[in-house]
Amino acid sequence: MGVVISKTFGVPFTITVKTGDRKGAGTDANVVIALCDEEGRRSNDLYLDSLFRDDFESGGRDRFLKISGVVDFGTLSHIELWRDSKGLFDDWFCDVIEVINMKTKERHVFPVHRWIPANRKFKLRPFDMILPQRDEMLHLREEELKSKKELYKLTHNMAIPQVKSFPKDESFSNDYLWDLGKNMVTLTLKAKMTQVLTGKWKSLEDITKIYKPPLLPIPEKYYNWKTDKNFGYQRLAGCNPGMIRLCTEIPQRFAVTDKALQPLLGNMTIEEALVYKRLFIIDYEFLKDLSCSYGRTICAPTALFYLNDANCLMPVAIQLFPDPADNPVFYPTDPEYTWLLAKMYFNNADSAVHESASHLGFTHVVGEAIVVATHQCLSPSHPVFRLLAPHFLYLIAINNRAIGQLVSPGGYVDKTMVIGRTGMFEIIKRTWCNWRLDVQGSLIGDLEDRGVLDPEVLPNYHYRDDALLLWKAINDYCRVIISQYYDSAEQVVADPELQEWGRVLGGKATHPDEVTVNMKGVPNGGKFLKVEEVVDTVTNFMYICSVAHASVNFGQYDEYAYPPNYPAWLHGKPPTDKTPLTEKDIIAQLPGKEETLDAIVLTKILSSKGTNSLGDFEVQYIYDPDGLQALAKFRKDLEEVGRIIDKRNETREVKYTYLHPKDIPNSISI
Repeated sequence: MGVVISKTFGVPFTITVKTGDRKGAGTDANVVIALCDEEGRRSNDLYLDSLFRDDFESGGRDRFLKISGVVDFGTLSHIELWRDSKGLFDDWFCDVIEVINMKTKERHVFPVHRWIPANRKFKLRPFDMILPQRDEMLHLREEELKSKKELYKLTHNMAIPQVKSFPKDESFSNDYLWDLGKNMVTLTLKAKMTQVLTGKWKSLEDITKIYKPPLLPIPEKYYNWKTDKNFGYQRLAGCNPGMIRLCTEIPQRFAVTDKALQPLLGNMTIEEALVYKRLFIIDYEFLKDLSCSYGRTICAPTALFYLNDANCLMPVAIQLFPDPADNPVFYPTDPEYTWLLAKMYFNNADSAVHESASHLGFTHVVGEAIVVATHQCLSPSHPVFRLLAPHFLYLIAINNRAIGQLVSPGGYVDKTMVIGRTGMFEIIKRTWCNWRLDVQGSLIGDLEDRGVLDPEVLPNYHYRDDALLLWKAINDYCRVIISQYYDSAEQVVADPELQEWGRVLGGKATHPDEVTVNMKGVPNGGKFLKVEEVVDTVTNFMYICSVAHASVNFGQYDEYAYPPNYPAWLHGKPPTDKTPLTEKDIIAQLPGKEETLDAIVLTKILSSKGTNSLGDFEVQYIYDPDGLQALAKFRKDLEEVGRIIDKRNETREVKYTYLHPKDIPNSISI
C-alpha cells in the first residue's frame, strides 16, 4: 500500500482505491479523481499515482494522500472519476473508493463496482444507492445501461434464455479457477494410482475398492441403500427434495389395487389413506417418449409413498411406464431384487429430473437469465441491483464452463447419464413451459402447491423445515432494504428501471428481434405495482441463487457416488414382470469402473464449497448505515438459523446438513 503526498494547497484528503478481484481488472492507465462538496466547490484534478510501484493491480488496495486545492472545502457530495487509455493494459474495474477529509475526519465511501472505460467521466455519490426517479444524474445511468444492454443480451440456446456471448466481467478470478482445476486433477490421479479401472464390477462389495478416504470417502448410502426407508428418505432430504407431493387422487393409469396395497397401508384402503393424508406421490409421466442421446431410453415412472405410524415415508408402489397394460406395478412384497431394480429405475428417472430441471435448469440457467435481465435493466446504483449482486458471483462463468464442457456433445452428460445432453435439454424444455416464479420458483408457493407446507401433514421433511428458516431470514433482509427506498406503491410504479426489469423478466418484448426471459409468474405479467411484489421477487431470486442451489447441489456425492443408490446410468432394460432376480442381475446393469470413477470425482468436486458462506459477501455492495444495520441483522439471523439446525440434527435419525448457513454459498459458483 503506497502513499503519495501532493504538495499544493487546500484541505488534505486520504483516498483509498480498491481494484476488483477479477480477471483483467488492473490497469496501467492514468487514473484521475475530483472531489466536489455540497456548496459546489470542486477540487483540482487529482492524479492517483505512486512512484516506483504498480498501482491498481487486480485485487489491490492503494492509498493516496492528496491536497484538494480548495482551502475551505465543505461536506463531500460526490466525486468525479475517470482514466485515460495510456499503458499496455488500460482496462480497469474499480470496486470501491474511500475518501477521508484529514481536517474534519469525515469518511465517505463510494461503491463503484464498474469497468471504467477510457476518457468517460463517472459521477458517484456516497453509498451510490438511489432510485432512478430521484437521481439527478439520471442521464449518466441511462447511458451506462444502454451500453450494458449491448453487453448482456439473451439468446435461445435452450428453452430458458441464456446470455448471448460471455461478458468478460463475469470471468472467474485467477485464484478460483486454479483451485477448481487443481482439485479435479488431484482427485482423479489419486484414485487411479493404485488400481485398474477397466471393465465391470464383480460384486457390490467390489465397488468399495474405488474409494480413497479421506479424499473420496465411502458414501454413507453404501450401508443402507437397499432399504425402503432410505428410498423414502431420499424424497425428503436427498439431492432432489422438491418432488414429493401429497396424493389427493390416484391417476387412472396407475394400476394400484386395494388388495395389493392394504397390507402395506396399515390395513387402510386407498380411499381411507387419501382421506387421512397418508399417501404421497411422485409422477414423472412427462418423461414418456423422451428423446435421449444415441437413441437411449428412460422410464417415465410413478411412485406412491405411505406415511406410516412411525412417521417414516415408505415406498409402497412403483410403475415404471404410464401404460398399465404392459407395465406391472411393483410392490415391496415382490421378490427382493426385482423390487430393488424397480426402485433403481425410478431413481434413474429421478436423477435425470434432478440434474436437468431441479439443478441445471431451475438454479443455474434460470439464475443466469435473472443475472442478464438485472444487468440489462438495473443500474449498479439501483438498490435492487446492489441487493442481488453478491448472489451473481461466478454464476455465468460456471454455466459457461459446465455447459461448454460437461454438457457438450460427447461430454460428461453423454457419457455418464442415460438421457445424455439431448434428454437433458428436452427435460428442461418440458418443465420450463409449466414453471412459474410464484410457484416452483417460490419456496412457500412450491410447498403449498405440493400440499406439503404443513409439518403435521408430512413430518421429518428436513429440507422444508430448514429451508423455511432461511427463506424467512432472506425475506426479512430484503424487506428492510427495499422498504428504505420504496415508501409507497407509487414509488414502485414510477421506477422506470424496475418496470423495465419486470418487462424483460415477464417476457413483454418491444420488437421482434428482442429475446426476453419470458418467465411465468412474474407479478402482473411483468409490471410491479406494490412494494411487497418487489420484496417477494427479490427474495425468490436471492433464494434460488443460494439456498435452492445448495439443496440440489451439495448432496450429489452422497447420492451419486455409490451408483446402485442413485444411478444416473443403468445398462439393460427395466423389469417388465415379477420374475425373481439376483444380485448378479443388479451388477450387470451398473456403469463400469471408468464411468463410476468419472461420476465419483465430478460429484465430489460439485459437492465442495468454493466461495464464502451466505451473508459473508465476497464483494460488499451496500455501505449506507441503514443497509449495514440490516446486513448485520441478516447475519445474526443466519447464525440463529445455524444454531437451530444444529439442535435439530442432534435428534434427527440422519443429519441434514446441506442447508446449514455456513455450508450455503452466496451464489451458484460450482
